[in-house]
Amino acid sequence: MAPGKPGKSTGASENPSVTLFREYLRIDTVHPKPDYDAAVQFLERVGTDLGLACQKVEVCQGRVVLILTWQGTNPRLRSILLNSHTDVVPVFEEHWTYPPFEAVKDSQGNIYARGAQDMKCVSIQYLEAIRRLKTEGKSFARTIHLTFVPDEEVGGHKGMEMFVKRPEFKALNVGFAMDEGNICVFSALSLAPLGAGALMLPQAFFSTLPSTSTAAGIKVKCMGSPGHGSRFISNTAAEKMHKVITSFLAFRESEKQRLKSDSSLTLGDVTSLNMTMLEGGVSFNVVPSEMAAGFDIRIPPTVDLKAFEEQVATWCRGAGDGVTYEFHQKCMDQHITSTEESDPWWKAFSGVCRDMKLQLKLEIFPAATDSRYIRAAGHPAIGFSPMNRTPVLLHDHNEFLNEQVFLRGIEIYARLLTALASVPPLPAEG
Repeated sequence: MAPGKPGKSTGASENPSVTLFREYLRIDTVHPKPDYDAAVQFLERVGTDLGLACQKVEVCQGRVVLILTWQGTNPRLRSILLNSHTDVVPVFEEHWTYPPFEAVKDSQGNIYARGAQDMKCVSIQYLEAIRRLKTEGKSFARTIHLTFVPDEEVGGHKGMEMFVKRPEFKALNVGFAMDEGNICVFSALSLAPLGAGALMLPQAFFSTLPSTSTAAGIKVKCMGSPGHGSRFISNTAAEKMHKVITSFLAFRESEKQRLKSDSSLTLGDVTSLNMTMLEGGVSFNVVPSEMAAGFDIRIPPTVDLKAFEEQVATWCRGAGDGVTYEFHQKCMDQHITSTEESDPWWKAFSGVCRDMKLQLKLEIFPAATDSRYIRAAGHPAIGFSPMNRTPVLLHDHNEFLNEQVFLRGIEIYARLLTALASVPPLPAEG
């Protein structure tokens, strides 16, 4: 989808949902200084316009979670939680065709902005799906909560991770949650021009994420003998670091080949590993006494985390004395949400997808989303972003979403919410 000419109209000829989406995209919530206040004010305004109850919870200084609530007719039943994050990742403007916070729409209906895919689209789709259902006079037994959280893109430590421990979260009485997902795996036909009927072609899959990989940030430190750069010094930090890096990258290559050789596997089924930092040295002619390397590792929930950590320890011991490691990020949760047809939540979700002829592809998300904290708190959560036939541009330059794909997502969410909020009382609910 090559860029076309910028679209000029945001008035009567544009769908109001698209206009609202573009307005949200123009709020600069990019790290390291996201304008969270502006985002919360905007979302609170929309929620009030929809007649939703609003609650703000400051989980720590400067970090507010906004909760919008559509009360169900039977508040005792467990609720549906729709989660999204308000922050977006940094941009390199020189690589963008259009300014990344102007939400320019080209002649093909592609809307360019940081957050167009990840994940301001989903936030507005949630809200506009509720607007559609309320306009149709619908009401449901189960309460629907929407949470808009900060700091997901930097780990969620001052966002959802803290929020799930708060009494305000427990009061939501969550039964089933939805959060962002990966966008679809696309076929050879998926970059054909979008038309009114093209969105339903069976070749375009919607990825559904019942779990995420465990993200681990490991720093390995090697201590060794220092000295002058002209000598063959024994037991140096660099020699030990060479052994460490060799062990880690050999494992990386084996997992890479395992993924390549088995077409049934996705990235979330294997452990990905990358060396992302290397530190050490003070001068060209001084052998350093210390070196350190950082590794980003994503471990699928099928892997025994304790066994993997022991493997890391073995690699470090094998490199020699004075080699230690520490986790800078470590999440031990490996919950997988049920996708069995006997599960009432999955049955409702997958039933809508079948009725709408949406072909699903179940995947373990290789990155980490805030849904991991929701699952760790004991609640089933599915990652799902209804964006098919779209190049994957999460965190990339020229991130965009086509307005027809966006509008179709509203329709999908409206159907999903209708089914999920109508799930009959479960045995545990009396």
